Amino acid sequence: MTSDPLISLAGVGKTYGAIRALRDISLSVPAGEVTCVLGDNGAGKSTLIKIMSGLHPHTEGEVRVDGKPVALGSPRAALDLGIATVYQDLAVVPLMEVWRNFFLGSELASSSFPLAPLKIKDMKRIADEELRKMGIVVADINQPIGTLSGGQRQCVAIARAVYFGARVLILDEPTAALGVKQSGVVLKYIARARDAGLGVVFITHNPHHAYLVGDHFVILQRGEAVLDKGRSDVTLEELTTRMAGGDELAELSHELGR
Repeated sequence: MTSDPLISLAGVGKTYGAIRALRDISLSVPAGEVTCVLGDNGAGKSTLIKIMSGLHPHTEGEVRVDGKPVALGSPRAALDLGIATVYQDLAVVPLMEVWRNFFLGSELASSSFPLAPLKIKDMKRIADEELRKMGIVVADINQPIGTLSGGQRQCVAIARAVYFGARVLILDEPTAALGVKQSGVVLKYIARARDAGLGVVFITHNPHHAYLVGDHFVILQRGEAVLDKGRSDVTLEELTTRMAGGDELAELSHELGR
């Protein structure tokens, strides 16, 4: 018997007044798979993230978690269900140490009393252990996180989400501002999160990055899904062509006589 996907959308739409941002979006995120959502600026990727992370409610369709309909009223409600989002502009404090950023907002205290001493040694040990589990080795857990590369900071955020109980990991353009080598580092840890049994939603505009780690692919254009295929049913060339608007380019080329 096939288990329910960790999170699924059925006919989901979103309107902002008279503006329709998403129309009839359906996708499933099973455990142990990377679902890639691709699209250019304005395609609807940001709106989809906001719905799945509980930031904005959907106006049409149904969102299910573990097969049960839910109304994700806030990011905290999503987190409580194991849905964590890592945004492109990471919420880190550059001058704070790596371990402090790992526990930022969820510090371990010696008791529940206000102003209780923090368990600094425990937090340093746990942060180092959890990063190493993901294959991330930093030179010094006490170094400011701002001294790490962009790819390393993304990986710290992924490891943090896994430690704090994420079952679904939504990644918002994690490789967009990175070079080739740093992008490769992030893609490796996306694969590790998948292999650890998480359901990963990889939001990107780069079909090459998506195809390296993806198991299922959805392309959005103007708020609608124009492609929805598993890895065995799509090629990198098709992804690239559909992302680039191949049909529109071919029509334009014909009109220009080229």
